[in-house]
Amino acid sequence: MGIEWLKPGAFFGSILYAVIGVAIFWLSFVIIDKVTPYNLWEEIVEKQNLALGIVIGAMSLGICIIVAAAVHG
Repeated sequence: MGIEWLKPGAFFGSILYAVIGVAIFWLSFVIIDKVTPYNLWEEIVEKQNLALGIVIGAMSLGICIIVAAAVHG
């Protein structure tokens, strides 16, 4: 492995795809938060609903895998 990843095109392309991936993940999480009948933050943090936290964590990993596969091609 050489220093090909340090070329400006590859470097800035990677940064751009990372920003796009995070933005898509954030947007999908906000949509899911709005679709659910209760406030996720209040349920997880204030009421300490562990089961909901595990479900949301698994959902987040699933969304991240889908976004990564879409960006990677």
